[in-house]
Amino acid sequence: MIALRLVRLIEVNADSLSESLLEKFRSSAHTRHMLRVPEDELRDRCVEIYRNLSDWLLHKTGAEIERRYRAVGERRARQGVPLADLIWAILITKEHLWGFLEQEGFLVGPLEIYGELELFRFLAQFYDRAVCYTIEGYQQAAEKAAAASSEIGNSRRAAQSVSV
Repeated sequence: MIALRLVRLIEVNADSLSESLLEKFRSSAHTRHMLRVPEDELRDRCVEIYRNLSDWLLHKTGAEIERRYRAVGERRARQGVPLADLIWAILITKEHLWGFLEQEGFLVGPLEIYGELELFRFLAQFYDRAVCYTIEGYQQAAEKAAAASSEIGNSRRAAQSVSV
């Protein structure tokens, strides 16, 4: 029994949560290269997760999370965002959400505490998977770029040896 009241609170506050998260990205030395990503794209990504959190936590399959975060990793690699900055951004996103829940969560009894603990477990699992799949996607993009670069180098060497 996930704490649906808290999840709904997150979903309702998705826009303000996203704006304050973007401010953290702008001000953190750990995420300074995230500014290479268009701000609208970052904002849309944050809002999408926060606004649809119950769906992400309760209904999305591991394969859907994998597909989404591998794509995020690949895209950020192509945008020139260092992997460390990207992982920091995910961790800051999780911490930002937990801070909001701690601030807003007004627990009354053991049942609410159990629900909040369950929510934290789901969130931790979601973000842990997001980190792993993001790294895998990022590495895949780096491998593709290295292979393409190697192929170009081989083609140039072959062309030079033919012309000599």
